[in-house]
Amino acid sequence: MIKAIAIDDEAPALKVIANFCGRTEGIRLEETFQSPAEAARYLHSNSIDLLFLDIQMPTQTGLDFYQSIGADTPVIFTTAYSEYAVEGFNLNAIDYLLKPFTLPRFQQAVAKAAGYLSSHRNQTLLIRSDYRLVRIPAAEILFIAAADDYLKIHRANKQPLLARMTMKTILEMLPPEDFTRTHRSYIVSLRRIDNVRNKTIFLAGHEISIGTNYETAFFQRFIR
Repeated sequence: MIKAIAIDDEAPALKVIANFCGRTEGIRLEETFQSPAEAARYLHSNSIDLLFLDIQMPTQTGLDFYQSIGADTPVIFTTAYSEYAVEGFNLNAIDYLLKPFTLPRFQQAVAKAAGYLSSHRNQTLLIRSDYRLVRIPAAEILFIAAADDYLKIHRANKQPLLARMTMKTILEMLPPEDFTRTHRSYIVSLRRIDNVRNKTIFLAGHEISIGTNYETAFFQRFIR
């Protein structure tokens, strides 16, 4: 399921996107915003897969807004002005919808986004950490530990990153064949485990507990 938000200073345009999302499989519109500033605040603490973004807005252009948030989130630009198309594609946009667009054209754009996300999902993670978007190759993750309201993502030969998200959310972003939950507070890379002794995993100098509720499923996968 693609998680999306839409930003447009015109409420009717947002209603069209909401209506079309409701009629399109595989996408869920999480929020809509008429103010880029409000959208930016939302993105500081929420991760999304796709952004519908109007280009011509009175307080800040969509192009400027997209660059200000790091320009890593896949984007579909929407506008009534065709002259912005080239500039939009220069920012590696997934697609460009010229208003007024039809439902089939909208669904075509969403299908392109789904194809892009499918090819990139589980290979890299787009994580919001310290008010910036960070792209993390899944292969460099050693393990993930819960730390109060945050997750601490431990990476090979790099400093850990703190991200405000749930264990369930990040587990869904990871390659299922390579990562598993071993404890309510830990997700580990199966490929990175050095050895296991009793109910303790030894991994890159760290000792990670195996919780009773996760023990059977972990050993079934580990000894496979």
